[in-house]
Amino acid sequence: MSEIIRVFLTDDHSIIRKGVKATLELIDDIEVVGEATNGREAVETVASANPDVILMDLVMPEMDGIEAIRQIKAQNPDIRILVLTTFAGEDKIFPAIKAGALGYQLKDSEPEELVEAIRQVYRGESALHPIIARKVLQELSQPAEKPPTPDPLTPREVEVLKMVAQGLENPEMAEKLVISEATVRTHVSNIMTKLHLASRTQVALFALREGLASLDEEG
Repeated sequence: MSEIIRVFLTDDHSIIRKGVKATLELIDDIEVVGEATNGREAVETVASANPDVILMDLVMPEMDGIEAIRQIKAQNPDIRILVLTTFAGEDKIFPAIKAGALGYQLKDSEPEELVEAIRQVYRGESALHPIIARKVLQELSQPAEKPPTPDPLTPREVEVLKMVAQGLENPEMAEKLVISEATVRTHVSNIMTKLHLASRTQVALFALREGLASLDEEG
């Protein structure tokens, strides 16, 4: 990677892209080398821009940021991706990190915080907004309120659990497992019932705690 950090912006809102670009153009060691208005456009054009760091929004038309992160990382594992979004919900945080994002910042961050996050991600370091870091730590350290049921998970339920931990949605799991979405929903429901978990995020974090998945696994 060069001494100048080459940054690519992906956001469907022009005003956000222009604002971030204007901020970064004032920084000596950062150069904006490309922009995309949605995830699909980013996947198709990012290679020609050859960036070091991609700033990625999550909720966009055509293709969302999480799927774009997966596809870009599959094509070029060395690219660093920093999520920049307004969404701080667990249903976005964990899948984004799982897909390969190295950092997660909120759009209300101060400009200096964003610049420092870009530098951290460029160096290969994790850069989580304090709110995001707190939520991840809370989820990882929070045990289930009740012990898991003695009824063990079936092999297929274990497969589904691992896919939930990878951030896959029901249609993707159905396609991979060659089963219907209704069957996937049943498996997810059974897993949550057996493990006394209340959300897909808790299912994913249970898989992390139990060593059934890791943040380094390929999706």
